[in-house]
Parts: sequence; C-alpha cells; structure tokens
Amino acid sequence: MTYETSATSSVDSAAAAVPGHRLRRNKVPEVTVYFWLIKVLCTTVGETAADLLDEKLGLGLTGVSLLMSGLLAIVLVLQFRSTAYRPGLYWLAVALISIVGTLISDNLTDNLGVPLTTSTTVFAIALTLVFTCWYRRERTLSIHSIDSPSRESFYWLAVLFTFALGTAAGDLVAERMDLGYWITAVLFAQAIAAIAVARFALGLNAVWSFWIAYVLTRPLGASMGDYLSQPTGDGGLGLGTVVTSVLFLAVILALVIFLTVTRKDATPNVRANGTAGDVTTDVTTGVTAAEESARPHPREPR
Repeated sequence: MTYETSATSSVDSAAAAVPGHRLRRNKVPEVTVYFWLIKVLCTTVGETAADLLDEKLGLGLTGVSLLMSGLLAIVLVLQFRSTAYRPGLYWLAVALISIVGTLISDNLTDNLGVPLTTSTTVFAIALTLVFTCWYRRERTLSIHSIDSPSRESFYWLAVLFTFALGTAAGDLVAERMDLGYWITAVLFAQAIAAIAVARFALGLNAVWSFWIAYVLTRPLGASMGDYLSQPTGDGGLGLGTVVTSVLFLAVILALVIFLTVTRKDATPNVRANGTAGDVTTDVTTGVTAAEESARPHPREPR
C-alpha cells in the first residue's frame, strides 16, 4: 500500500518547466490495497467469464481462445501507445489476460491432453525465463518504473504467464487434493498470508514477494469464482457464471472509476535526471517511486 508524505503536484509542475528535465511516467499502478482487490476480482472474472464464453458463444474452446486473444492484442496495443497509467485501460488488459491465461491452460489440458503437472512445470519455466531476460536487460524486476517499451513488454509477458501458471497450479491442487472450492480458496489465502508474513516479518525480497503473491491470487480468485458459480450439487452456491461475472465486473468497474477520479494508485511524475518529484513510498518494497525511477535504463544516456 502506498502513502504520501508530501504534496507532489507543485514539484511536478516545476520539474516539467525545467529545460531538459524529461518526466517519466510509470505505466502501471502502485501496489495498494486497491491493486490486490481488483487483481483478485479480475482472476475471478477470468475463471467465470472463460467458462461463460465457452458455453454461450458456441465457438468451442479454441474459437473462444482466438477471439479473446485478438481482443487482448488490441487492448495491449492501446496500452503500449498510452503515455501514462490509465486505470480503465490497464485493468481491462489485466481482465482479458486473466481470461486468455485461463483459456491457454484449459486448451492444453482439455484439447491437447497435457497433464497438469506438465503444464504447471512448463509455465513455471517460461515465467522464470521471462524474469531472467527481464533482469539481464533492465537490472531490476521492480514494477515501480515500467516506463519504457522494453520493461512494459517484460511486465505483460510476466503477467500472462502468472495467470497461466496460477490456473494450472490451482487446477492441479484442486484435482490432486480434491478439497472443494471453498477449502481450496482458504488454502491459497493462507499461502498469500504466509508470503505477507515472510515479507514484513522475515524480510523476504520485495520483488519476489510481489510476484509469488501475484501467482497465488489467480487460484484464489478462481476458487472463489467456482464456489459462487457452480451448482450446489458440485459444491458451489449455484449463482451461475452470468450472475457471478456481472457481479464481479460491476465491483471492478466501480473501483476503476474511483481510482480514475482519485488517482490514489498512480505513481506521481519523476524527473528523468533522478531528482525526485515525489516521496510516495510503496510499503511492499520500502522504496519510493522517485528512488526507483531514478535508476538509469541500461541503454539510456545519462
């Protein structure tokens, strides 16, 4: 969660007025309570909407996957062309990636017969490769300075594979342990709580804490979605995929409108020469957005 220790608007304006002082804009939100709440809601929508589209459109799993991948590609193009973090566009991309990530895993399991142990392992390796290439090029995996096409590309690749990995791993746990939707949700919630304790009490690396929690929120949200939408005879509440998807989308929309108006999760502008335009601190890292953005890009002239 972030908090501000001083006003930033006047400093940003002054920085913009200084010749040669380019302002960087982080293209993703700061990690606040709103971030995690919307993230979990998006994962729930990803699970229920994927099931809903597969059932209602009559395109089959492959057809729905191609359709949603095309929509995701369009939204990501708009996201990359944007010059700053825009809550509506960003969270639309996350919601679509949640659906596509679910469909990728489902295609491997249902259409190609790939065992969940194999797909989970493959997605874990793919995510590790993304992080390795990201770090070797940028020397950081932090999300506080996603302000270049390179960093944004690595970021969205990582997000896609976290959703696919979370889907496969969640299905694997549910299949092997057969705990039911509600107990599975509690299990993953406890795992996320353990990561939080390890981060704040034991000093676990902030970046890895964030990405591990990001993966774990996928099966947490999926279990919640299944519990609400599946028939009572299968251990759910029987609300159906339509009601569950609409309900969660409405909450997401309300939160996104709130964040668009208040800008509570936006990283204030920071001068590219390293002089801070704000002192906003993310408590998941203990690093100010200004300090993070002051780090030079590997190929950027200093």
